Amino acid sequence: MIRTELLYQPAYATARVSLDRGDAIRAESGAMVSMSQGMQIQTQATGGVLRSLKRSMLGGTSFFMNTFTAQADGSELLLAPCLPGDIRVFMLQRSEMIVQSGSFLAGDLNINVETGWGGARTFFGGEGLFMLRCSGSGELIVSSYGAIHTVDVPAGQTYTIDSGHIVAFDAHMPYQPRKAGNWKSTILGGEGFVVEFSGPGQVHLQTRSQQSLLSWLAPRLPSDN
Repeated sequence: MIRTELLYQPAYATARVSLDRGDAIRAESGAMVSMSQGMQIQTQATGGVLRSLKRSMLGGTSFFMNTFTAQADGSELLLAPCLPGDIRVFMLQRSEMIVQSGSFLAGDLNINVETGWGGARTFFGGEGLFMLRCSGSGELIVSSYGAIHTVDVPAGQTYTIDSGHIVAFDAHMPYQPRKAGNWKSTILGGEGFVVEFSGPGQVHLQTRSQQSLLSWLAPRLPSDN
């Protein structure tokens, strides 16, 4: 049985995954921090070369993923994302979640991760935002830049989130990407594109944005001139 404990939340969260003999978990390439003796690692293009290439190019995840299989009871694996932030564990039970590219950290082998769904195309016109559909049964571990804030959207109501702050949401929720305002406010106001979600359902957002970090950092980098 796989058991996940979250440590050092919310700024520098780490997932400590405990596995018994024969248990296995699939993780994003580079996510491993440490592991106990006897853990077997298999690196492969999950789902085949073409499917992995598509997921890597469109979904922002690694072309290769690592599968960790415990060779003894009580084996331990530490996982962490590349950016400082939080981690959340979702238990899927024949259900689906949409996850922002780069937020997928690890998942049960029964969790299918794909970009080949029609809804993903509606995000492509935004700020380079690509989404993954995660479906099946088992643990799904996602990460964020900053803390994770969950919003419960009631039936009949909408909730708007800047596209760069989306981490994950229930797959059954209707949504509509659009500009934050008119073109002037979109370009000069710094808000860019937003996504309007309709309830009922849950949306999980991150309190920081990678795009905002890059926009702040780029002018401060030394130039060659």
